[in-house]
Amino acid sequence: MTQELFRTDAYLTECAATVTAIGPQGIVLDRTVFYPMGGGQAGDAGVLRITSGTLAGRELAICDTRKGKDAEGRFTSDICHVPATTGDAGAPLPAVGDTVAACIAWQRRHRLMRFHTTTHLLCHLVPQLVNGCSITADYARLDFNMTEPLDKEALTAALALLVAAGHPVTIGAISDAELDANPALVKSMSVQPPRGSGSIRTVRIGHDTLIDLQPCGGTHVANTAEIGAVTVTKIEKKSATTRRVVLGFAA
Repeated sequence: MTQELFRTDAYLTECAATVTAIGPQGIVLDRTVFYPMGGGQAGDAGVLRITSGTLAGRELAICDTRKGKDAEGRFTSDICHVPATTGDAGAPLPAVGDTVAACIAWQRRHRLMRFHTTTHLLCHLVPQLVNGCSITADYARLDFNMTEPLDKEALTAALALLVAAGHPVTIGAISDAELDANPALVKSMSVQPPRGSGSIRTVRIGHDTLIDLQPCGGTHVANTAEIGAVTVTKIEKKSATTRRVVLGFAA
């Protein structure tokens, strides 16, 4: 089981950890700051700086982070750090029991955080269910279940106002029963928040004025002002009932 430090502090860039397993899915640590791909958000990249064992002093590049899966394809509580290169032509791997400093590529992560928070602002501006989502370091997109047209310039202007207002972004939690009593908090048609642990993580934008509140396990900025200049770069009609909104950062 990997302790998920990024859930409580998305600004942690590094942590000391111990290798607990190595397999075809990647390197498993006892704790990590690396976010695994999920909820539409891309997995983190970075490096593992090996601090003990025969490879002490070396660095291993990590190109992706994924949730572990068992033999039946079900997700486990392990987080797998995927090496950029391994084997005879690549970097050797640390051994189980070796210690490392797990360091994320911060600039990439911060762009993911800014984009992810922007998608929540977009859910406020377009109050329709979401049937697709992709958050990368280069762009983000949301697919809305709707038939009405959307205006690119109007959405960009509305996002700019929400960003400039400097709304706080806070992490909270609700119970399964509270979510059952407020099903409208779930904005996604395809991804449901995990239940059964007794607590469901939430992200709230706004303090005195509520802008958005929904279950979410991703990483976010602490204030909308941190997003910076973001624009709606494209609006597409993907089907008769789907409108896609693509986001980018201004140069």
